[in-house]
Amino acid sequence: MITEKEITLHPESQDKSAPPIFPTNSVEFVNSLSHYYRGELSRMMSWRDRMDRTTNWAIGAVAAMLSISLSSANAHHSVLLFAMLLVFLLLGIESRRYRFFHAYRSRVRLVERNYYARIFAPRDLINPHHWMRQLGEDLRLPRFSMSLSQAMARRLRRNYFWIFLILLLAWLLKTTTTVLQPRGGEAEFIHSTGELLHNASIGSVPGWLVLAGILSFYAWMVYVMYAHRESTGELAYGDVHV
Repeated sequence: MITEKEITLHPESQDKSAPPIFPTNSVEFVNSLSHYYRGELSRMMSWRDRMDRTTNWAIGAVAAMLSISLSSANAHHSVLLFAMLLVFLLLGIESRRYRFFHAYRSRVRLVERNYYARIFAPRDLINPHHWMRQLGEDLRLPRFSMSLSQAMARRLRRNYFWIFLILLLAWLLKTTTTVLQPRGGEAEFIHSTGELLHNASIGSVPGWLVLAGILSFYAWMVYVMYAHRESTGELAYGDVHV
């Protein structure tokens, strides 16, 4: 005969088809919700930390490229174009990370908005089954709540467009100045569009093509930012968001 002590010592002998233990009263429910909230908050902050690291990489790369390009008048402007490409790659990585961050942030805000906010300010109480069902469905079938273009637009508005703007100003400074060899390598501003196109060329690539590519790239970024601009909701412009 199997005793209770033997069952405790040998848990593998227990019935594995037993149903899971769910909260049976309000105290157990509050404890479960509190632990779940802390878990989701921890995952959200983990992805937030990854996003900050990517931004720090972008800023560090830009600082290094600017120091190389602007330290000498003879430094080629292609260094700044490479910096733009590198920062765009980091923007893509951070946009992907932002999608994960926003998925967990949405869950955290769902609990905060519908449970904790009503504890501190108990007004306009509604049936809790609506938001709990929404959270349950999201846990059963996790999915991203925004597209990659939307995530990229938010990161551009918050950080990266200013980084790209600094790179553009530095590139204009390099291409609108000409080194005067007879005067000991002094630099002066150009006097014609032809000089600008000549300075903007890269090897066999003509300057007008390089200039057109840069203008198209920045025009695309402006379009992405304003095409995916939120006008209402928590993440509308001017509200607290990241």
